[in-house]
Amino acid sequence: MSELVLVLDFGGQYKELIAGTVRGLSVYSEIKPGNITVDEILQLKPIGIILTGGPNSVYLPDSPKCDPKIFSLGIPILGICYGMHLMCHTLGGKVASGDKGEYGRVTVTPKNASKLFGSRKESFTALMSHKDCVKRLPKGFRETAKTSVCTAACEDKAKKLYAVQFHPETKHTKGGKKIIRRFLYDICGASGNYKLDDYIKTQIKQIQKKVGNENVLLALSGGVDSSVCAGLLSKAIPGQLACIFVDHGLMRLNEGDEIERVFSKEKLSFIRVNAKDRFLAKLSGVADPETKRKIIGEEFIRVFEEEAAKLGNIPYLAQGTIYPDVVESGGKHGAVIKSHHNVGGLPEGLDFTAVVEPLSRLFKDEVRVMGKKLGLPSSIVYRQPFPGPGLAIRVIGEVTEEKLNLLRKADAILREELDRIKNRPDQYFCVLTNTRSVGVKGDDRTYDYVIAVRAVKTDDFMTCEYAPLPHKLLDRISSRITAEIPSVSRVVYDITSKPPATVEWE
Repeated sequence: MSELVLVLDFGGQYKELIAGTVRGLSVYSEIKPGNITVDEILQLKPIGIILTGGPNSVYLPDSPKCDPKIFSLGIPILGICYGMHLMCHTLGGKVASGDKGEYGRVTVTPKNASKLFGSRKESFTALMSHKDCVKRLPKGFRETAKTSVCTAACEDKAKKLYAVQFHPETKHTKGGKKIIRRFLYDICGASGNYKLDDYIKTQIKQIQKKVGNENVLLALSGGVDSSVCAGLLSKAIPGQLACIFVDHGLMRLNEGDEIERVFSKEKLSFIRVNAKDRFLAKLSGVADPETKRKIIGEEFIRVFEEEAAKLGNIPYLAQGTIYPDVVESGGKHGAVIKSHHNVGGLPEGLDFTAVVEPLSRLFKDEVRVMGKKLGLPSSIVYRQPFPGPGLAIRVIGEVTEEKLNLLRKADAILREELDRIKNRPDQYFCVLTNTRSVGVKGDDRTYDYVIAVRAVKTDDFMTCEYAPLPHKLLDRISSRITAEIPSVSRVVYDITSKPPATVEWE
């Protein structure tokens, strides 16, 4: 049994990053609501607790709180940002709005010796995001780091209570991961017994016990989650898994063929449904992005329902649900097929005994590692994020086969160029805008499509910054797209971050 660290959520955007960082340090973590009861905590027997950040002011009556008794359990606790405010406010300190907030990278200076900072005495940069600050520490606490504006860290060593105003879980905090490591190993006494290999073995046994000799059905999109789910199931129950791959004709260049090539070799029944014409007919004349999504979702369900019915009664439905899906749904998962895998819901006409979700305790990076351990190719495991509606929402305006083919070629050129560089952005793709532009090719005046290139850097895909690609690289991408695709006259680069923009255009 792996040691457990609980991450109590108070609405912070980095809760999954915190829990994922803990797991990356070989300690198992789970995210729970901030108002979890003491009895529930004691039943879980955590070796440590981390309180997340959050957008609220802790001194307001309707702000999220925790049971004050958790601070007297003797379990080591680390409060981060709002978690620090909550700890200090609950234990008798004073938290109030500061004279000025701190946002972005801020210089932090260690003040007194602390296990959190080890022997570190020099100042370092850390990510701050706060207006409120601790004005008076609770009895028994001492300041262990500061900025020019506020107390940056404090602790009550005797009660094993530690807190930081900054975010050590982000890459913007220098040495932040080491701070979390010290909390886990030097303060909580972790042994580091969480290993993904053990998780795989455990899941295989659980799948075999649950399914027995029965068959399982999986809607395989070719995305990372459903692909790794298929790989794990084919290893656990070889010959008992049927995968329906609905090819809606909205995928990237040669992607459908690659998915078929990979999974046709696995010990499963692979069924590819070529439904391009059906989807294009439904999308004819439709320009509104939300209408596109709805049409694609509904049509997917119809195709999946028809193909599943041909297979007869299969008692188990498998889904590539991962841990963030569980967290965001409040744990109420398993009732519907995930929207970004299967863009709809569970077909009403199909009767399943139970749902199999072997990845539901894993984060995305863990799913990728598992995929490699299961022998899936890097092209699948490290596949660029791709929306369920596919290229339909990267073609602005009406979707036609001509536009799709044009966009596939441009996108393939972009990915080929960016795949060559060392420090690749986290996500990159092309958008076919609904704009035509005057151009010159040879001696002829042209009036052709404008392609937009999007490349972003992000930790969590909830926010992002545009990637500052070198001008020489952008020049090469533009030259290739306009030279190799006759109907494109212009290439533009999207330099908008999120917010105010989203990653996708539609």
